[in-house]
Amino acid sequence: MTLALEGLQYHRPAPMSEPAESTQADVVVYGATSGGVTAAVRAARSGLRVVLLAFDDRVGGMTASGLGETDVGDGQTLGGSARSFYAAVAAAYRAPDPYWKVEAHVAEEIFLRRLADADVVLHRRRHLVDVTKACGRITELRTDNGSSYRAKMFVDASYEGDLLAAAGISYTVGRESSATYDESIAGVRRSINHQFERPVDPYVVPGQPSSGLLPGISAEPHGPIGSGDRHVQAYNFRLHVTNGPGRIPFPRPEGYDASRYELLRRYVEAGIYELYGRTTQVHGRVFDMNNHGAFSSDHIGASDEWPEAGYARREELFQDHVRYQAGLLHYLSTSTDLPAEVRSATTAYGLAPGEFVQTSHWPHQLYIREGRRMISDHVVTQHEATGRTVVPDPIAVASYVMDSHNAKRVVVGGHPRNEGNVQVALTRPFGISYRSIVPRRSECTNLLVAAAVSASHVAFASVRMEPVFMTVGEAAGCAASLAVAAGVGVQDVEYDVLRRELTGSGGIVGWPRGEAA
Repeated sequence: MTLALEGLQYHRPAPMSEPAESTQADVVVYGATSGGVTAAVRAARSGLRVVLLAFDDRVGGMTASGLGETDVGDGQTLGGSARSFYAAVAAAYRAPDPYWKVEAHVAEEIFLRRLADADVVLHRRRHLVDVTKACGRITELRTDNGSSYRAKMFVDASYEGDLLAAAGISYTVGRESSATYDESIAGVRRSINHQFERPVDPYVVPGQPSSGLLPGISAEPHGPIGSGDRHVQAYNFRLHVTNGPGRIPFPRPEGYDASRYELLRRYVEAGIYELYGRTTQVHGRVFDMNNHGAFSSDHIGASDEWPEAGYARREELFQDHVRYQAGLLHYLSTSTDLPAEVRSATTAYGLAPGEFVQTSHWPHQLYIREGRRMISDHVVTQHEATGRTVVPDPIAVASYVMDSHNAKRVVVGGHPRNEGNVQVALTRPFGISYRSIVPRRSECTNLLVAAAVSASHVAFASVRMEPVFMTVGEAAGCAASLAVAAGVGVQDVEYDVLRRELTGSGGIVGWPRGEAA
């Protein structure tokens, strides 16, 4: 397959020179995301032999792949390893503690140092193939380089929930209807934010529906408000950009097609240019560039297949996301179909030269905002976020707004409309139940989940933030160590002991601090 940008690849095979291995451990963590690192470190600090399997060459997930403007919500709700991570960030920058902004290379250095200090064994380029189960327990995990891993406990810290799916755990993908959990903001929504502010013609030949729709617009109907579907919120890459003199011009990707941006051209012609509306300073002249507006870096409608796709198909989707987003920036930088002032405004920034040098200065991790979501004995819902329900067994706290990006772009009344954006404030921070990170007893007794937790789509929109994944990961690592020590399944870990262990090391497991039902 042709790479959109040099060196940028989703699935990197393990080197041929690296032999397959058979590894025995106390705990195996699959996925070196921020939650995966904290889970591994917490379990290892209990004296266990822990192996962390990274999908590629890097560790830290989105925190170390461009997401420099931390979605922290209320910083007072963070404790334990997550809080100490941001204290380490502050120390690295000699800034006041806490410091919620971090460049990718700084984040990864901190994560790697923590792994080394805890003696976690790190294996890179390990891609799950399947697992063996016996008597309701995972006994072995196998990867596509022929390696096998046996352990007493496993943690799925992948954004997609790949390990839980391989283990036969119940899960869902997409959006529940409002009726599923009696959630007022579930399902299909009329987007207000990141919406078209001016009317634009959606057809290839303006005014002629028979000519077909422009690229990026779906022929699917908008859908009834509150109805459920299998759509997944949009993904993008969180770029590190700079307006400094050493900035690297936005590259032209292989397979560039300017026609993908005709809708954007018409929108600019209508008077809207908002590319850098969510480009925020991280450190010095380095900025985190996020999606903003009706037509931006979010590849709307292109993420639906990702959660359940195989590696080959994900590679195709990954390259398409690179090609779309890099092509967008190249188009805005160079196309003479656009006003000169738009090209000039776009080229005021470029890729930061000090980041992602092995991958054309482009982040290696696609922002998988949502993948599979486990269905366990407890599902986190809007009711926790609105304070209607307080769980009796919290292990972490979510405090960011319910923030879900658009899921599709359709035609309504002859004009394009984005659909699915949710940005609803919480009534107050809420506790995340321990039962939402462990499967049903009947499905598996030695697996914990640190990212693809049991939550509805709208509740996950708050839970999915990186600092929360760190706190959930720490709880998973702690619970794994307690289960090993007691010789019990994860469902039988005594909550009071887990709570005491977490709070004893600075963790915050309920809000107001210490609250549970």
